[in-house]
Amino acid sequence: MGSLEGKKSQKPHAVCIPFPSQGHINPMLKISILLHSKGFHITFVNSEYNHKRLLKSRGPSFLENNFQDFIFETIPDGLPPIDADTTQHIPSLCFSTKENCLAPFRELLIKINNSSNDDVPPVSCIIFDGIMTFALLAAQEIGVPSVSFRTTNACSFMCNKHLPLLIEKGILPLKDESDITNGYLDTIIDYIPSMKNLCLREFPSQIRTTNINDKLLNFIMGETEGASKASAIIFHTFDSLEFNVLRDLSLICPPLYTIGPLQLLTDQLPKNSLKFLRANLWKEDEDCLNWLNSKEEKSVVYVNFGSITVLTKTQLMEFAWGLANSKKNFFWVIRSDAVVGDDSAMLPNEFVEETKERGLISRWCCQEQVLKHSSIGAFLTHCGWNSVMESIGSGVPMICWPFFADQHINCRYACYEWGVGMEIDKNVKRDEVDKIVREMMDGDKGKKVKKKASEWKKLAQEATRVEGSSSLNLDKLVKDELLFNYPVC
Repeated sequence: MGSLEGKKSQKPHAVCIPFPSQGHINPMLKISILLHSKGFHITFVNSEYNHKRLLKSRGPSFLENNFQDFIFETIPDGLPPIDADTTQHIPSLCFSTKENCLAPFRELLIKINNSSNDDVPPVSCIIFDGIMTFALLAAQEIGVPSVSFRTTNACSFMCNKHLPLLIEKGILPLKDESDITNGYLDTIIDYIPSMKNLCLREFPSQIRTTNINDKLLNFIMGETEGASKASAIIFHTFDSLEFNVLRDLSLICPPLYTIGPLQLLTDQLPKNSLKFLRANLWKEDEDCLNWLNSKEEKSVVYVNFGSITVLTKTQLMEFAWGLANSKKNFFWVIRSDAVVGDDSAMLPNEFVEETKERGLISRWCCQEQVLKHSSIGAFLTHCGWNSVMESIGSGVPMICWPFFADQHINCRYACYEWGVGMEIDKNVKRDEVDKIVREMMDGDKGKKVKKKASEWKKLAQEATRVEGSSSLNLDKLVKDELLFNYPVC
């Protein structure tokens, strides 16, 4: 489907609102860019806190570029204001957005629809993050379609859909806190459609509570059910990756649209599009690409645990000396807030001295560019879904160390279903890091994983071609959901 014709006032107008953390902002931005390329006017809604961080990281003139028909707006997240450059406490953010964001979001929609600017058309649809279901109510109030965008995969959503059943069967909540360590989490759950022989530990980490009224557990169940009431659901995945689960989900959910990997879709946009637009909340290290240029093909281990994961100092040291002992090149992104109780996340001088010729440490980077670089041979990751999809789309095998939320199920599928990863124990030890890095880079198992990664990359590329499933699903989403009953002249 090509871009829509007509005057600006006749353009459809999508308001896109992500959950206010980096891993949710990035994929929502890409969906917005893709819709913009289809002729939509876009309003992208950040929290006030993250908007300030964005201007700090990208420069105060970032929004002076006057992106045509692509506007950034803000609403408060309801949390006390802070002057920091860190990810806010995620549970607090979940509860606050649910309780406090509907009113300011409603006011923003009214402001847009009452605008005297002829270049700003009325809102015609809302794309909301799957854990921001208050936006569904706002869409209903102004009578426009609402589409839930799940930044997790279909497998994770299927697990969430069945949490009430686990409670009904007495599996949850945990009987005692000792159940976290006594083997209870190894209980096999074999009645989730298309997902046989799951371990309880592979369900979202929010289940690890003894309280049936746990706020975070109930938030996840409530938002999952709420998202199911939207006009449609977008999953950042592609059909062949999660075919069976998507088939079974389609029987119990609104229309599903698999659109991904998003970076492969936006890469294909013309140069004069907004494909260059990024919303990293930390300042990117642009020099890292020059360093990667100096390294041999597939010789570098890229290490990044995302925007939320925090390590203890002990874990930091075990990863550091494991990488050092492996004697492999590595590029390691360590956020300033990545280590518990250490604002600087400093590594010892002995480590820096020993690895100075083959290691690079950075605070943040453009991960898509790094994973596409020819020198990258493996990705040591927390298994956030964006990272998994970017890795699959780039054909880079993963060493998986899941931290929380959906990362456990992502790890299980990456390592044991799709064969593109190798799991490292949660209780990380330097000898294991050394061993698994060497195996991935040089070993026989590493060769098999690399082969699988290459195969899945080809399937991802097929899905995002002009006639591929993800490209066709994007067109179908626009036609059947976002422009349904919309008067295009």
